[in-house]
Amino acid sequence: MSKGCNVVNSFLQHVSSESDNTKSESFSEEKDMGFVREVGCLSIIVLGASGDLAKKKTFPALFHLFAQGFLQENDVHIFGYARTKLTDDDLRARIRGYLQKGVSAEQEDVLSRFLLLIKYVSGSYDSADGFQLLNKAISEHEISKKSHPGNSRRLFYLALPPSVYPSVCRMIRQNCMNPSDLGGWTRIVVEKPFGKDLNSAEDLSAQLGELFTEEQLYRIDHYLGKELVQNLLVLRFANRLFLPLWNRDNIANIQIVFREDFGTEGRGGYFDEYGIIRDIIQNHLLQVFCLVAMEKPISLKPEHVRDEKVKVLQSVLPIKHEEVILGQYEGYKDDPTVSDSSNAPTFATVVLRIHNERWEGVPFILKAGKALNSRKAEIRVQFKDVPGDIFKCQKQGRNEFVIRLQPSEAMYMKLTLKKPGLEMSTIQSELDLSYGLRYQEVKIPEAYERLILDTNYILTTALFNPMFDSIRGDQQHFVRRDELKVAWEIFTPLLHSIDDGELKPIPYKPGSRGPEEADELLAKAGYVQTHGYVWIPPTLT
Repeated sequence: MSKGCNVVNSFLQHVSSESDNTKSESFSEEKDMGFVREVGCLSIIVLGASGDLAKKKTFPALFHLFAQGFLQENDVHIFGYARTKLTDDDLRARIRGYLQKGVSAEQEDVLSRFLLLIKYVSGSYDSADGFQLLNKAISEHEISKKSHPGNSRRLFYLALPPSVYPSVCRMIRQNCMNPSDLGGWTRIVVEKPFGKDLNSAEDLSAQLGELFTEEQLYRIDHYLGKELVQNLLVLRFANRLFLPLWNRDNIANIQIVFREDFGTEGRGGYFDEYGIIRDIIQNHLLQVFCLVAMEKPISLKPEHVRDEKVKVLQSVLPIKHEEVILGQYEGYKDDPTVSDSSNAPTFATVVLRIHNERWEGVPFILKAGKALNSRKAEIRVQFKDVPGDIFKCQKQGRNEFVIRLQPSEAMYMKLTLKKPGLEMSTIQSELDLSYGLRYQEVKIPEAYERLILDTNYILTTALFNPMFDSIRGDQQHFVRRDELKVAWEIFTPLLHSIDDGELKPIPYKPGSRGPEEADELLAKAGYVQTHGYVWIPPTLT
């Protein structure tokens, strides 16, 4: 476990400790680190509690945090809110099946105790009546915990479609706000998609911005919570090895890839409205792109990191249509919820180019697709050829540094080595760090777990300023409004061309690599494919 993780875990243990001595010692450490103790009770409100996202992602993430001790039983209460008429026990029964996966017999008691923390309130998303009932339930919990008015914490998680964000946020603002004059707070977590293009995203941002400050809004992109995505800054800026290599002098091209081996599977109607670029590339892959390409921030303070992400996005040149390949798998339109005339791509390869000193001339290839021949997400950094190839081994392939984000999290460096034996011949092999093998005793958290935790505990970081003496949230792993705007500026012209039918997807067979034209575009961009080498994740046997 990293030193940073140990620091956070130590702090969380201090918060939950009942020992006066431990509390005294921890307070000194917290002051040194900039942490401020938050003593008010915590209410987590899941809006859209009866929906798929809440059942499959939000509640399981909360349960795992509870099971690991990051959410304390005597401190937190969870409220579900939706239009469906349910009792507390109805909601608990609905989500129990999703929480029981992987739960051992010994953890059944933990699961039962977690479910008892959940209370359900039914109401509409645009009427004050339901939200007043919700506020009453939250206030009763806070009073029962003897939490003083103004120091309680309220986290609203919107597991809802973006179309209802404005009305829901308006109802929260008018009916459910926590007075924050005594150190308490109200925070709003919203899920992607944040609009469909620049205008719709700016309109949504403006509506939410009228109700909440940027410090209260947390635009969640769960890719920023993935273990190896969070490792990118450490990898790049804490290792001398990479500092002189990470530039146009040594790197030929960089691929950021997302592949799924299944189709839309019941999401056809939703997916057809957005397509693969809006669904995956403009948000998830572009966030990874920022961390790969950005300059070193002056510190790890959230705003410094996000400033550098915005700068690199502002350096991206307009996308050329000749550097885009779209695809749509055969059978996609068989889904009754998909239009027969759909132009939505289920596959896309897009080349981004950065106009700055570090990356001029290096293509960044963002590729995503459904119904392909494999499932994986990875970053593939391909280095330039070795000048003066005395071993005549260039045909075997270039050096590559690969970060496998999922599944089988790993980092490996593909190298050319001498083949064992008497002859002086070469072979491609690797230096491998596979997380499942190296960190067998460590449970890698789900992205949603980490990000929910960020909004609660890690967000107690205090940036002490004698002028304001304010407590601010650590929003490093969330998307800032200006960052969102620049991201849409990059992709909106391309998306409008697709929406208007100027660019058409090429049919491809399910279970294939996608359109052959995509491999041709990669070759034109300078990617040299290695033949005869396959990375095999190591096993314990």
